Amino acid sequence: MATKIFVNLPVKDLKKSIEFFAKLGFTFNPQFTDETATCMIVSEDIFVMLLTRDKFKTFTPKEICDTTKSTEVLVGLSCESRDKVNDMVRKAVAGGGSTYNQPQDHGFMYGHGFQDLDGHIWELFYMEPSAVKSN
Repeated sequence: MATKIFVNLPVKDLKKSIEFFAKLGFTFNPQFTDETATCMIVSEDIFVMLLTRDKFKTFTPKEICDTTKSTEVLVGLSCESRDKVNDMVRKAVAGGGSTYNQPQDHGFMYGHGFQDLDGHIWELFYMEPSAVKSN
C-alpha cells in the first residue's frame, strides 16, 4: 500500500475555498466533506484537508499562522508542462488568489506559484524528465 499524504490547511471561508480550488480543476471527496471540512483530491495519494479555522484549532494547541505576515508551509506540486504551471497560476489569480514572486526558469526546471484565498503558498513546477536521475 502506497503512503498517502494529507496536508491540513485552515481556511477562513470553506465555501469560497472550495469554489476557488474547483476553478483550478481540483475535485473533492464528499465522504469527508461537511460544513467544517473538505477533502480536496490532488492525486491518488495526495489530499488536502481544507478545515475551518475552528475545526483546525481542534488539532493543535498552537496559534494558527497569520499568512499575511508569516509562511507556515510551501506546498509544492509538480505539473506535466510549463503551460500547465502558467495555466494554474492564471486561474488562481483570476479566482481571487495572488502571485508572490515572478516565474523562475532554471532551464531544466520551471516554476511559478500563487497564494490562495487564505495566503497559503502553492509552488507549481515542471521539471524536464531527462533532468531526473533514476536510482
